Amino acid sequence: MHIQHAISCRFPKLPSKPPLHAPTLFPFPPSPLISLFTLHNHHPTSHTHISSIINSRRTHYWVVHKAMPCSSSLTSCCASGDSSSNTNTENHDNNTNGATPRNLKLTQSTFLSSLMPKTEIGVDRFLHAYPSYDGRGALIAIFDSGVDPAAAGLQVTSDGKPKILDVLDCTGSGDVDTSKVVKADADGCISGASGTSLVINDSWKNPSGQWHVGYKFVYELFTEKLTSRLKKERRKKWDKKNQEEIANAVKQLDDFDQQHVKIEDAELTKAREDLQNRLDLLRKQSESYDDKGPVIDVVVWHDGEVWRVALDTQNIEDDPECGKLANFVPLTNYRIDRKYGVFSKLDACTFVVNVYNDGKVVSIVTDSSPHGTHVAGIAAAFHPEEPLLNGVAPGAQLISCKIGDSRLGSMETGTGLTRALIAAVEHKCDLINMSYGEPTLLPDYGRFVDLVNEAVNKHRLIFVSSAGNSGPALNTVGAPGGTSSSIIGVGAYVSPAMAAGAHSVVESPSEGIEYTWSSRGPTTDGDLGVCISAPGAAVAPVPMWTLQRRMLMNGTSMASPSACGGIALLISAMKAEGINVSPYSVRKALENTSVPIGNSPEDKLSTGQGLMQVDKCYEYIKQCHNIPCVWYQVNIKQSGKTNPSSRGIYLREASAFQQSTEWTVEVDPKFHEDANKIEELAVFEEHIELHSTDSSVVKAPDYLLLTHNGRTFNVIVDPTNLADGLHYYEVYGVDCKAPWRGPLFRIPVTITKPVAVTNRPPQVSFSKMLFQSGHVERKYIEVPHGASWVEGTMNTSSFDTTRRFFVDAVQICPLHRPLTWRSVMTFSSPAAKSFAFKVVGGQTLELVIAQFWSSGIGSQETTSVDLKVMFHGVKVNQEEIVLDGSEAPVRINAEALLASERLSPLAILNKIRIPYRPTDAKISALTTDRDKLPSGKQILALTLTYKIKLEDGAEVTPQIPVLNDRIYDTKFESQFYMISDSNKRVYSSGDAYPNSKKLPKGEYNLRLYVRHENLQILEKMKQLVLFIERNLEDKDVIRLPFFSQPDGPLIGNGSFKSSTLVPGMKEGFYLGPPPLDKIPKNAPQGSVLVGAISYGKLSFAGLGEQKNPEKLPVSHRVFYIVPPNKIEEEKGKSSSLASKKTVSERLEEEVRDAKMKVLGGLKQENDEELLEWKKLSDSLKSEYPKYTPLLAKILEGLVSRSNIKDKLQHHEEVIDAANAVIASIETEELAKFLALKHDQDDDEAEKKKKEMELTRDQLAEALYQKGLSLAELESLKEVDKTDEQSKDDSTTRLNLFEENFNELKKWVDLKSKKYGILLVTNEKRKQRLGTALKVLMDIIQDDAEPAKKKFYELKLSLIEEMGWSHVATYERQWMLVRFPPSLPLF
Repeated sequence: MHIQHAISCRFPKLPSKPPLHAPTLFPFPPSPLISLFTLHNHHPTSHTHISSIINSRRTHYWVVHKAMPCSSSLTSCCASGDSSSNTNTENHDNNTNGATPRNLKLTQSTFLSSLMPKTEIGVDRFLHAYPSYDGRGALIAIFDSGVDPAAAGLQVTSDGKPKILDVLDCTGSGDVDTSKVVKADADGCISGASGTSLVINDSWKNPSGQWHVGYKFVYELFTEKLTSRLKKERRKKWDKKNQEEIANAVKQLDDFDQQHVKIEDAELTKAREDLQNRLDLLRKQSESYDDKGPVIDVVVWHDGEVWRVALDTQNIEDDPECGKLANFVPLTNYRIDRKYGVFSKLDACTFVVNVYNDGKVVSIVTDSSPHGTHVAGIAAAFHPEEPLLNGVAPGAQLISCKIGDSRLGSMETGTGLTRALIAAVEHKCDLINMSYGEPTLLPDYGRFVDLVNEAVNKHRLIFVSSAGNSGPALNTVGAPGGTSSSIIGVGAYVSPAMAAGAHSVVESPSEGIEYTWSSRGPTTDGDLGVCISAPGAAVAPVPMWTLQRRMLMNGTSMASPSACGGIALLISAMKAEGINVSPYSVRKALENTSVPIGNSPEDKLSTGQGLMQVDKCYEYIKQCHNIPCVWYQVNIKQSGKTNPSSRGIYLREASAFQQSTEWTVEVDPKFHEDANKIEELAVFEEHIELHSTDSSVVKAPDYLLLTHNGRTFNVIVDPTNLADGLHYYEVYGVDCKAPWRGPLFRIPVTITKPVAVTNRPPQVSFSKMLFQSGHVERKYIEVPHGASWVEGTMNTSSFDTTRRFFVDAVQICPLHRPLTWRSVMTFSSPAAKSFAFKVVGGQTLELVIAQFWSSGIGSQETTSVDLKVMFHGVKVNQEEIVLDGSEAPVRINAEALLASERLSPLAILNKIRIPYRPTDAKISALTTDRDKLPSGKQILALTLTYKIKLEDGAEVTPQIPVLNDRIYDTKFESQFYMISDSNKRVYSSGDAYPNSKKLPKGEYNLRLYVRHENLQILEKMKQLVLFIERNLEDKDVIRLPFFSQPDGPLIGNGSFKSSTLVPGMKEGFYLGPPPLDKIPKNAPQGSVLVGAISYGKLSFAGLGEQKNPEKLPVSHRVFYIVPPNKIEEEKGKSSSLASKKTVSERLEEEVRDAKMKVLGGLKQENDEELLEWKKLSDSLKSEYPKYTPLLAKILEGLVSRSNIKDKLQHHEEVIDAANAVIASIETEELAKFLALKHDQDDDEAEKKKKEMELTRDQLAEALYQKGLSLAELESLKEVDKTDEQSKDDSTTRLNLFEENFNELKKWVDLKSKKYGILLVTNEKRKQRLGTALKVLMDIIQDDAEPAKKKFYELKLSLIEEMGWSHVATYERQWMLVRFPPSLPLF
């Protein structure tokens, strides 16, 4: 989704009655005040196709290949009054697209109409003639970020039916694992999945008595903006409680100081230290506060008829009496009773639930942005008290298919797209609207396109989608809307009324135009790209959680539902009149009745066939109702070429203009799958008259007899006499018997003839280009061979108010996404600005300058622009360089073909890429309730598990080259990955566009989830290679050396820095490998260091002095394969000392050690295994009663035991085993030995030292475990205060603990993470809880291993004992983050 901009205005009150479809759990009547002054500036990687890098002079935009909703791409706050950079309007008066006076004045009525534009596309005229055909009977599937069923205008249709029939989360982002089953106890309580005790409402019917339980962090269901709002509000409340505790701690410390003016007693010193620690901990807690959000418990059961769901939301509510499970009104699948709930009054977020897989999965459906609700409102909102704000088809019904994954910031996934299509077919929808898209490598190709083709051709679904917001350059239409033949791609139009009303510009434009940012065709295979245009902005409903009813958004995202709503009106009329609905006939009617926008043929590349007209389209449909529904598929091949077929003729490169070319056109009539073979196919015959819009350039035959089997004919294109620039023509076929039908098929012919650059140095200048609002200048340049980057200067003059320009560049390269560059330049006064970008030599460059549509409105002055473009290039013999890991350098030959260039090579290695193979691979069949294709095929899932180890914390990015960076142009359905630690805590997730994530040191599991219905394909992927790419820290980035001699890397001389390249002369130099000491530690053999290399230098100051080649316009990749590690040198000494023991002694020792190894390998998981372990340990103990390693092994076995039934007896056994270890060690001899210094060169002494150090560690471990067990016994045994014997036992245990504790202090540092818990226990026993918690926190912080649950449980108990309830609540939420009971679902 692109940046959204909203306005503020007040409207008449709209209906606030509760929805008719079902009561909500928390009624929030809509407010009559429509507060819309909110700027929604979403993160570029989340909601926009363009990423900005801002400096003091200008903003640059480069296309980021991220798939997101197609809302407005930029926000403008110009002096002109523009309220958004992505808007589309059209002036349409009396069915003309004529001019409108600049002094357009709006009334309240026309103002409201401009906020939800319908007049522009003939909706008013159509509904005036057919008031009951307002969408009734039409069902639209909204493929988007989710629709809020509580939003204004989305409760009922104009004829009183439920507006939304189903609400689905197709992504799985709201899924909750409820496979765990529990039963209620005698008190009617169950244990929730979060560990909370939940009270069941005794009125709920549950014949089986089985309750499925799960949990969800509520922030995972919320948008980033809603989460941010809640975090701020929760933080205020938390800070208030924390400040109260801080004040209390300060008071306690002051009171202590007043009571003890002079402290000499050690215990008092420790007591004061404890109070100070409490105060410090509270302050640190505030600094480290990180709200992961409340947890909601989910309970599912079957009441004998349907599955029911209840939520416990107490953690969200301020009032502890609110949100209890027993008070929840149970929900079932939205499709059944159409009820929804709201989590709390604080968030005001609506949700619905759906149950899958026999109660094992609950989907909690929320929206991932306001985008989907806004889109739905444009298509079909119904406001009976203010009809001017109705959507286009207020009588239409909807289903919401959420394809924007909340885990990915609302980006669509293949899983979401596939499930959405399954749902649309299952619900027998008439229409699909999808306001999402992205650039694509191959047009009209991929798994999703195949499924769409099936839905359109077999199930007669009409698919409408946004064309994209990447204009105004050509070839910017996105997939799937602008690149797929089966989909109606919609461009965005802005009318004078929309400009004046919705955008509140000072002065509206004189006529309607296409928005500047609306994507343009053609596709790379020559198809028109944009089918039709529709209004691209509206003030429409948004979800309740935004705390406003409506919002202004603009983009092709808004144009698509406007067109979709218009088509819903047509379907409503066709169904009522008994006319067969077909996507073929509807599309043809739309194209042949649209009103052209603009005056030149080339405008079709921007606007498609023009602005749709609902009323005229319906008249056309009525006239054609007896004509067969046919789609005329066009496939074109250039004669004599083996290139793949295309859908249009596109001449772009300079070589195409040297002579005429001949093209073979195949027209293949396609019928729906249910067409009657005899009555429709066999008798189909049409006499086609072929026309060319300019026969001097494009020649075609005059006639064609077309039958069901299709025909071919030839077309000749002669571009030799054309002037430089853009030209557009069409060959179209008309039915001779019914010419009123208009073109039955069109063959678009796009020609971009470039200007050749012949002068030296190679530069092109364009002078005195005059611009007004919305004006676009396109220049086509044949990039000279040898050029690799462009340096340009744009000089503006002759204007008054601020001017804003898009400067775009596009090149088309085979089998690559279009190479695009964008800079948005704002001139507050006449000035010159420079820029630079990458080009490919020999390919045509389109350079576009466009004055933003609302920039300069209100000013009568034109802007004069002078543009100078200079081409530069350094050609090398190899662009991507691979260093093979040896000491040999790589020779590089460089030359300048165009003009003298400064050769200044720069190369760095700043990433390391490590390959992994999966350790586990499982294929499973998915459930039929969501993952069975309309064809009947069941989708399968392959789950691959990779083990990853990080020796140090690092920012990592998982990469699967065969799957990454493609959503639409891939034959695979989808992929998704999760990275988790050994505690099952998920740190990162992603799909086709992997996210980088900072991970701490440790071991991780990466699970990759790939879906497809073909088992053989998934079988081939079981050994799929995964790369983990890690960014090197700045201090570890390797700068590679250059040499003038091949021996430079070894000899160390002859370094190469820079020189000047002269045309006609080559210069050679060498790139050396990195020094071995610079290679990152722990880089395994076979891993690859990755970086970049550049050769040229920018001529203008400010951008060329970069230390990173990746920041220059042109850089290439460089790789270094990490060689095997060097072999450690032999010490020259024998690896083992000659044994002085006899053979029998050595044999006895080996037998003893073997027995110990068997003991260590025995399990103790059941009574039988416990008995075997005890027998062997007793036997060995009697055989070797004083052998310390054996006694330590027995103690280790006792401590590791998990299934402990009698804890008192267990701890007594541990103490006895520890005493046995302690008794076996001569502590005085040990202390004396460790106190002495030893000669490190004396092998015998070194060996003895290691043995004694091991003995010391065994002694310390025994003392440590004994201390823990003594403390546990003390807490387990209930001391009867009246029983003198019990008091004596208690005193004895206290003394034993103190003695043991003091003994351990002699041998180890008790503040170390290994033994610190005993220090914590000691401080806790003495009620110095602050000190105990501080020690524990230090242990946790120093522990580099994955979090240990016992540490955090102890931390929580200390916090609870100190009475810090707000901190305890916070820690309990974090316990589920750190130690989830299971991994989340994909």
